[in-house]
Amino acid sequence: MLTTGLDRRYLVVLGAWMVQFTIVGMMFAYGLFFKSLEEEYGWSRTMLSACSSLSFFMMGVLASFGGHLADRYGPRIVLAFTGICYGAGYLLMSQVSMAWQMFAIFGLFVALGMATHDVVTLSTVAHQFQRRRGLMTAVVKVGTALGQISVPVMAGFLIASTDWRSALLILGSGSMIILLLGAGLMKRPPLAEAAAGEASGNGASLQQARRDPIFWMICAIQFAHFTTLTTIPLHIVVHGMDLGMNPAVAATLLSVMAGASIVGRLTVGGSVDRIGGRRAYILCFVPLITSLVLFIFIPTPWLLYGAVAIYGFGHGGFYTVISPIVAEYFGLRSHGAIFGVVVFFGTIGGALGLIMAGSVFDIWSSYGPAFGGLAALAAIGLVLAFRLPAPDRQRFDRPGPVEG
Repeated sequence: MLTTGLDRRYLVVLGAWMVQFTIVGMMFAYGLFFKSLEEEYGWSRTMLSACSSLSFFMMGVLASFGGHLADRYGPRIVLAFTGICYGAGYLLMSQVSMAWQMFAIFGLFVALGMATHDVVTLSTVAHQFQRRRGLMTAVVKVGTALGQISVPVMAGFLIASTDWRSALLILGSGSMIILLLGAGLMKRPPLAEAAAGEASGNGASLQQARRDPIFWMICAIQFAHFTTLTTIPLHIVVHGMDLGMNPAVAATLLSVMAGASIVGRLTVGGSVDRIGGRRAYILCFVPLITSLVLFIFIPTPWLLYGAVAIYGFGHGGFYTVISPIVAEYFGLRSHGAIFGVVVFFGTIGGALGLIMAGSVFDIWSSYGPAFGGLAALAAIGLVLAFRLPAPDRQRFDRPGPVEG
């Protein structure tokens, strides 16, 4: 029975990996369609960035609700529904001809898929593992990195060999299939098979968490770094094109970023269980700020690869810290709901960052001021991370019903 239980838990990790691979891979590939949409419809980068911003904002609005539903009904049905919506969004995008259609697709279909891909998958993994929670989170998030490497390259090939509409049809159909397969593997275990030594009913309720200053510090830290984590992946490819790269070569920046992020995910994810969330945050902020400063001053495309690699380490590391740090400070009782609220604050920054970067470029024909603003915001997040106290979750360890 032990082997069967372990096999089941790792199938959940595989399902979460598939969801992360698909959702984030497609999100990164969107930037490759900018040039095609600019040429065909004359849409500005501000408008195209605003579509993505809307999806990130709605992701945050819906994330806590998705966490509540997964806490109550389990992850499988939630991820299956949102996976269908996400794939359908890209199928519909292949037929757009007006700007409002793009906003509708990103604000509803794409946002639904994004709202659950982190909160539901990582909360489910957190319930499965205690001692290796950070490492298993890192394994799942390696799926996002491999999605960043492969899906944009695939999208670039499809755009070059067919056209942008056909590329979206193929990618949308494939996404829906993979997301449904991944959802089928997701299952919240019975308490007897959950992480040994940590009851799922222990920890803070969402209401208790909201009264804790640490909760608001974590929300502010999420805002401070997630603004960059959404902005750079979307704009770095077109920034490379502005420096002289052709689209196929510029897409390899995302591959370098993803490769470095795998190292960051496994390094930070494997360390967070030992060093704690506070030190893990600091380990991520330092390369993030360094890379943003380098982006401002790099004048040639080839030097961009080094800065992107530094950025990728921090980028990947951050994604492995959030779920474990919520469990570290607040337990598992309402992990999905609390995690969802933290994600919401990050997506506010993510949405604003995307619009800000697009607007900065439209006004100054340069991303330099945007990179500087992101570096300053990340520096504030680093200060807050230094101020996080040691976790004392026992004050919440009164078993109670999971919130729904």
